[in-house]
Amino acid sequence: MSLETLLAFVLASSIIEITPGPNMGYLAVVSLGEGRRAGFLTVLGIALGLATIGTASAMGLAGIVSNSPLAYEFLRWSGVIFMLYLAYDAWRSGNEEEVRHSSVAHFRRGLVTNLLNPKAAIFFLTVIPAFLPGEVENLAANLLLVAIYVAVATVIHGGIVLLADSLAPFLTDPQRSLRIRRLLAVLLACVAIWFGFSTANPG
Repeated sequence: MSLETLLAFVLASSIIEITPGPNMGYLAVVSLGEGRRAGFLTVLGIALGLATIGTASAMGLAGIVSNSPLAYEFLRWSGVIFMLYLAYDAWRSGNEEEVRHSSVAHFRRGLVTNLLNPKAAIFFLTVIPAFLPGEVENLAANLLLVAIYVAVATVIHGGIVLLADSLAPFLTDPQRSLRIRRLLAVLLACVAIWFGFSTANPG
């Protein structure tokens, strides 16, 4: 695989990841509400979720989901419901300053959100093959691109955590902090609804 192809893939991955979506919204909520450590634990869960879906795609397993309307719809609506729950929990946490989640909970939420994201599976099935060399399936090259994508996503997600955490000192006023966190919760709910419409299978 040429260096030009790899650089093009890194650029494409970066553009996709900086587009606002469920991960970006939830990371902002978590990092503002519970700090940098909680944010990074969520990032690790997201990375594992993406790596799992990418590996399954490379091995042909994700194709089963994309070709099964029932499985696709189950994952899609499970993802929407889970994100709406996260939005509700963020709203509730904004009202109760003592609410804190465990390290395992942060990691698990990042993981589950991405495992229930059929759009990630579609990305690995449609975008990555365009960058693979030749017409013959190459598992090693496929897994390499999956690893690059996960690395790019992790760097960008880590940047979101650091940015959100750096804004925390400006939100020391409890009422201001409450308003911002509830606004983010509402935005996360809107993203969940958008996610439901945008991932609708036209077939």
